[in-house]
Amino acid sequence: MPGILSKSLTYHIQELKMLWRTIRSMDVMVHSSSFLLPKIHQPAKTPANNYTLVVLNQHLPRFMPRLWAHAKLRICADGGANRIFYEMPQMTNDQDCETTRNRYIPEIIEGDMDSIRPEVKRFYSNQGSTISDKSHNQETTDLHKCISSIRHRTPSHEKSDLCVLVTGALGGRFDHEAANINVLYVFSDMRIIFLSDDCLIQLLPKTHQHEINIESSVEGPHCGLFPIGAPSTSTTTTGLKWNLSEAKMRFGSMISTSNIVDSEKVTVQSDADLLWTISLRNLT
Repeated sequence: MPGILSKSLTYHIQELKMLWRTIRSMDVMVHSSSFLLPKIHQPAKTPANNYTLVVLNQHLPRFMPRLWAHAKLRICADGGANRIFYEMPQMTNDQDCETTRNRYIPEIIEGDMDSIRPEVKRFYSNQGSTISDKSHNQETTDLHKCISSIRHRTPSHEKSDLCVLVTGALGGRFDHEAANINVLYVFSDMRIIFLSDDCLIQLLPKTHQHEINIESSVEGPHCGLFPIGAPSTSTTTTGLKWNLSEAKMRFGSMISTSNIVDSEKVTVQSDADLLWTISLRNLT
């Protein structure tokens, strides 16, 4: 019996050592919401913007002009073009709507084209926007089509630095929201961030440890972490008011909501893909 126990203990120690090596070798993914800051307040060491902006067919967030100005590529998903056409002149308080519309021209309009208004489609087509009609594909959502297109268009050497900001993914019909969240899981190897007036949502894949730099002037303090794709049997955090220590989380049991960021840096390590959400302050 002692020999069996000794072998069992040795086996578990080796298993723990292998797990520790795996954890130590896991890459750290760093996150920041500095794209929400005015240019004059951008951190000195912030790398050049490398994000693509996707606009879905929901009310534009109040900081939309800032996101638009700094994006490398701007894509409207079908009816998202209506939002830019009709809402941007109101957001910028320009007296001349035509001048405003000529200033905010998406490079691409993509989707099944069942929501974009004919006059909007005609206007942007005349202004040089590429109209990518995917009406033949009814198996995926417009957001899925846009993300797939972005992945295809992005050169391999730029993929690791690419970030996709999505507005309009939250709000409206719940089945649309659920489908949009599903896209985060379908493209879990891409950095995709949903933005609304109230919050930011992104997936933290289990393949990495995560370091989230908190921009306290524009986000927080309320935050949450929860698994949707699969339960977590071990999640550990630092930098929160109520940190998790190898916590088990699943729907029907505990999930971390209404938590508070308590540091300029939050770290997350989990054996499951987690959704991270943080409240956004009233940006001006």
